[in-house]
Amino acid sequence: MTTQVTKVVKTRKKAGGRAAGVPNKATAQAREAIAMFVDGNAHRLTEWLDQVANGDEDTKPNPAKAFELFQSVVEYHVPKLARTELTGKDDGPVEMVVTWGGVK
Repeated sequence: MTTQVTKVVKTRKKAGGRAAGVPNKATAQAREAIAMFVDGNAHRLTEWLDQVANGDEDTKPNPAKAFELFQSVVEYHVPKLARTELTGKDDGPVEMVVTWGGVK
């Protein structure tokens, strides 16, 4: 018994859908809702973080946890930046040439 493999060749351009780089509508709405929640509750968020950092009658002070919580909230409001590595020619070191104008 032989199996036959066929290739599908695309002969037309993609039509419809969103253009590359355009964010998903649901993602954009979720980010907007989180941003509104954070902005609308900033005063309460400060109180909550202070309570975690300083403790109260029920909990011990934990400033590290307060900072961790702050970072986790900010992460949704301000996206993380991607790491970038700069290299010179042929993956070598980056060379910088500095010249001073007007010096003879």
